[in-house]
Amino acid sequence: MISFTTETSFYDPHLHRDHRRNDRENLLGTKRVVVNVACKIQRYLDQLHLPDCQTFVVPLMNKDSLEMTDADRQKLLETVEALLPHNAPIIVTHGTDTMVESGLHLKAGLRRVPVPIVFTGAMTPLGFEASDGLQNLTQSLFAVRLLPTGIWVVVHNRAFPIDRVRKDHEKAGFVWLDPANGPRRIY
Repeated sequence: MISFTTETSFYDPHLHRDHRRNDRENLLGTKRVVVNVACKIQRYLDQLHLPDCQTFVVPLMNKDSLEMTDADRQKLLETVEALLPHNAPIIVTHGTDTMVESGLHLKAGLRRVPVPIVFTGAMTPLGFEASDGLQNLTQSLFAVRLLPTGIWVVVHNRAFPIDRVRKDHEKAGFVWLDPANGPRRIY
């Protein structure tokens, strides 16, 4: 099984923080952050030309999303809650198999969502040839500037409310849940 890095990326075009400093503890107000030993997201972000955009990557866990537990999703929820007071959009990079489940956990657990929270991932993980991960990551950086508050999935040039999209494992793609016409394949 191929593992995709699951981590929370904190995006803020106005925050004056250097993401290279070791201030994860200050940002989250805790010392219980799990260090991701194979964080690729920062390396890819550093390759992008992102004027007027600063990012802060919070390595949360490095695990196949099929192996995520309720405790892992709770840790994700607590991390997002800790980031919300910064009033900056949040991008969560996540394995596509259980991305929607984690997003729905956030939707159920957050009292309010004052910023766009975008989940994104890749059908073929970052670092592999023909990966769609960088495309989806880049589109997510743009989407958080345009989307209204709420929890979203951004993949392959599309944005979906978290409760209106599902992954179709048989077709290896995502489907839009359309109450009138049923699920429809989007890629």
